[in-house]
Amino acid sequence: MNDAMGTLGKTVTGERPLRSAPELPWSTLAWFGALLILCYAPVLRLLISQWYNDADMGHGFFVPLVVGWIVWRQRDELMAVRPQPNYWGLLLVVWGMVQMLLGALGAELFLARTAFIISIVGAVLLLGGTKVLRMLAFPLFLLLFMIPIPAIIYSQITLRFQIMASTIASTALNAIGVPVLQTGNVLELANGMNLNVAEACSGIRSLLSLSFLSLVYAYLFDSKVWMRFVLLLAALPIAIAANALRVTITGIIAARKPEYAEGALHMFEGWVLFVVALLLLVAFHRLVNLIYERYVVKRGELHHA
Repeated sequence: MNDAMGTLGKTVTGERPLRSAPELPWSTLAWFGALLILCYAPVLRLLISQWYNDADMGHGFFVPLVVGWIVWRQRDELMAVRPQPNYWGLLLVVWGMVQMLLGALGAELFLARTAFIISIVGAVLLLGGTKVLRMLAFPLFLLLFMIPIPAIIYSQITLRFQIMASTIASTALNAIGVPVLQTGNVLELANGMNLNVAEACSGIRSLLSLSFLSLVYAYLFDSKVWMRFVLLLAALPIAIAANALRVTITGIIAARKPEYAEGALHMFEGWVLFVVALLLLVAFHRLVNLIYERYVVKRGELHHA
């Protein structure tokens, strides 16, 4: 009786029982995802093959896994959103399909591969709306790191990185008493041995992986969105410095023990210096936070006081 009177009272006073917010159309999203994968299967097959065969793109296998994990972490927030389908998303899906066909006809892999991401963005916008798209903006952006840089841009960047790493290493070697003559990306030592700073030692390989890890690291360990872009920018000089150090160490070894300058030891050296680059990224993050807390947060507290 009391329960009935309470319900009647709520009705009379105009209060309505709470309704749960409509959930995102997960089944429809799953169907869209399956259809996209089916439509882009030839493109994705070649992409995965390049991840496997190209050492510069080995991190590609981890990108979709990390993106899926980030989306899973946001599942509670996503489930609380009221979906508001936006039909501009359908235009993006169609745009992606047309771009994929043009890329396939013109043998332009970069166009065909980026079309897949455009179609994913379109599907999210179509089924979830702009709010859902904003919430998923960061993991969707990370998907770009699974796509190799176009060959024409890659060659230009790599050549510049090779010259830069060679110049820094040449300067460092001469400064520590190891005579070296630089000709482009080739370092000629006093013992007659030539060090060819190849593409693998240019820094582009570690730059791609380090850039991806810098964004993931900032997402996990810092709530400030702008920090992601700061660490992303910092990845460039850190990668260059780490690879210049690698070339310098190789030059020192080649000047004394030429047989150790190549092979497994050289590969192991690359892995060690990549870990060093990660540690430098962490140290830079802490330095930026220290400066931010000391000169921004404390000044803001003093101003309000």
